[in-house]
Amino acid sequence: MVTLLVGCGVGGNGGRTGVSLIIKTQTNPYFVSMKQAAQAAAGENGVHLSVASGQADGDTQSQINAIDTAIARGDKGILITSNGSAVNAALRQAKASGLFVIALDTPLDPAKTADVTYATNNFEAGKLIGQYAAAALNGQKAVIAMLDLYDDQVVSVDVDRDHGFLTGMGIDPGSKTLNAKEDRTGTYNGGAGGSYTIACHQATQGAVDGGRTAMEQCLSRNPDINVVYTINEPAGEGAYAALKADDHQDKAFIVSIDGSCQGMADVENGIFAADATQYPGKMAQLGVDAIAKIGAGQQPPSLPRGEDYLDTGTKLVTAKPLPGIDSQTPDEGKKACWGTAG
Repeated sequence: MVTLLVGCGVGGNGGRTGVSLIIKTQTNPYFVSMKQAAQAAAGENGVHLSVASGQADGDTQSQINAIDTAIARGDKGILITSNGSAVNAALRQAKASGLFVIALDTPLDPAKTADVTYATNNFEAGKLIGQYAAAALNGQKAVIAMLDLYDDQVVSVDVDRDHGFLTGMGIDPGSKTLNAKEDRTGTYNGGAGGSYTIACHQATQGAVDGGRTAMEQCLSRNPDINVVYTINEPAGEGAYAALKADDHQDKAFIVSIDGSCQGMADVENGIFAADATQYPGKMAQLGVDAIAKIGAGQQPPSLPRGEDYLDTGTKLVTAKPLPGIDSQTPDEGKKACWGTAG
């Protein structure tokens, strides 16, 4: 799916700097907000913006087609939220053809496939909600549902958030590269500490329907679940629907990651106990600005020494702050939801 948003049609960029934004999907509100911010930045910079996406999370072929189109059109750069490492060869070809490649949200694997990356520290975001969950338990036994992104491929955002949450809880993830390798029972050391059981690891595809199905399956395996980790807000919304349908919503709390305006409202209304924020609008705006500057003959952005990406920040938002846990209120979170960091 490719949409030309600024300027003329196929065959060139009308003499202006061309930028391609290639997102995972155009249905997930997270990536819609990224597109909207890129549109605004393109208008401010006077560049020609094209937007493309996969048909669904994990669709790499549509992204590869969009990369090929950007090369043929003579774009100056590509901004991409990758659906998987299958796009890497096409991105290397883009770089060889003179395009500047910026990864947004999800660092590529390997990260050097992109020239630069604007992203949240997903491990840190997961760690924040893990620390909150451990503190909220106050020594109570944790029966944990892990609602991840995939079970048929490995992507860094999935692993980093999952492992960050476990680390924040004080549980060893058991692997540096794979999910579901931690001990299924043991002791968590976060907060007041206590015993834990991992009730399930279920893939959600980052979607509402996937989150609901995953939560239903987890509850069928262990009805004692009291902590639900979700890879993102849509999965969390689906999980809440399943908990409510099972009359379990008061027996478990959900912690998630995203930071949308709807997510801030969900925290305020008690659907999520805590949410770690991200700023996709800032990622897209910085990316468009960078390529516009390159098109104007200025220097490209560079990474700090020893870093794989430029961190756009994360905050913990909760309506029930806990001692020793740094957090924002939902009202504070709403001031920057999916925009620039507050």
